Amino acid sequence: MSTATYGLQDIKKELQHLSGLQIAELCLRLARHKKENKELLAYLLFESDNQADFVEKVKAEAGFMFSQLPVRSYEAAKYLRKILRLISKYTKFMASKEAEINLLSNFCTNYIQYADRRTSYKPLRLILIRQVEKIRTSIGKLHEDLQLDFTNEYNAMLDDAEKKLSWFNKSGYLL
Repeated sequence: MSTATYGLQDIKKELQHLSGLQIAELCLRLARHKKENKELLAYLLFESDNQADFVEKVKAEAGFMFSQLPVRSYEAAKYLRKILRLISKYTKFMASKEAEINLLSNFCTNYIQYADRRTSYKPLRLILIRQVEKIRTSIGKLHEDLQLDFTNEYNAMLDDAEKKLSWFNKSGYLL
């Protein structure tokens, strides 16, 4: 026997009929079951009012993780994926394309600075390439005024990548 799953609209209608105390109890119960639910609730309660500070905290945490990057290519690729999971979790919490672009640009900048530049390990290279492509498509979805701001930073990052990484060719990624 399986339980029925209800859509978001059904849940929203039902929540409108509950009191504030009952909703608080439901939120606490949700937070008990999964760590990510607890982290999302903590973000919404304590951090969502100042998104810029939260982005800076995430950048600092990712920067610290980059400073701990292993030397061997296989382990470095695993560790970079771990950093990307952290970034994607927080961008999901913020639900902001600007914050996502900001964090991914910071990731790429740190990658250029800390990752092994001479590596021929293809998965390690593809991590950067995928993030550059993700930034490019995200910039395309923004309002025109914001696109211009992010495009200059993006192209500067591509120039830096091409200078420091012999295997990187920026021509396929320019905006």
